[in-house]
Amino acid sequence: MSIGHSNFGPLVSTSWLAQNLGANNLVVLDASWHMPNTGRNGYQEYQTCHIENAQFFDIDLIADTASDLPHMMPNEAKFAQIIGQMGINNESAIVVYDSAGIFSAPRVWWMFRHMGHENVTVLDGGLKKWLAEGRKTIATPNEPTAQKFAPKIAPNLVRSFAEILANVETKKAQIIDARGAPRFLGEVPEPRAGLKSGHIKGSLNLPFANLLNPDSTMIDDEAIKAEFTKIGVDLNLPIITTCGSGVTACILALALAKLGKNEVPIYDGSWSEWGAIERAPIE
Repeated sequence: MSIGHSNFGPLVSTSWLAQNLGANNLVVLDASWHMPNTGRNGYQEYQTCHIENAQFFDIDLIADTASDLPHMMPNEAKFAQIIGQMGINNESAIVVYDSAGIFSAPRVWWMFRHMGHENVTVLDGGLKKWLAEGRKTIATPNEPTAQKFAPKIAPNLVRSFAEILANVETKKAQIIDARGAPRFLGEVPEPRAGLKSGHIKGSLNLPFANLLNPDSTMIDDEAIKAEFTKIGVDLNLPIITTCGSGVTACILALALAKLGKNEVPIYDGSWSEWGAIERAPIE
């Protein structure tokens, strides 16, 4: 049995994954990542507990490591090389999860889509829900056979510093920041040293946690709409999402994709870039 893009949307349930783990083109990726100040290591945790057949996707390694910004999107050649070594090809159906529920997995969902691969989805509730349901995990690493992956960049899904700077003036797109309110308002220091506090001039704040249920699954469509509209977002107009380093911005994009708004770009540099540049307008 093979799984096509029509088999799933931006999110799939734990029960769906449990029923389809044997599909011949299914690839499961553990994309667990933790903030630098937590002392946790996603790969070490993967080595002791992961969903059967899952491989570890390291967002700090599968990145532009020449950049001084954290986990920036790599170029096509690097992405294709590493992804091919992981046994992933253009026919693969990819399910991404993380240990927090929905936190870093949407970043990998976005990365694949930016590389032109739409047959990718996020596990709703992630490993957290999988474990809560008593489903099987293993500690044995997966040994894939290398494949060929050919990217086809979707440039509309990413925005640069220059494009965000221009948008501050034109206001063509609504910029929504996924960080918590204290960081957005500049009431607390940034977790990364050397960054100013505050937010991109004219941006709006929707903390990503507002889009999640207590069990770390995503809230339903009507509740998603309510969260965006109550901060003044017009869902019919263009949106760009941002955050601290381009990870949780992807949760906002995932929620919007759940509503059928699939072309929402991420500001990849996010506050790690904006907060370090002197001329960047800040509120």
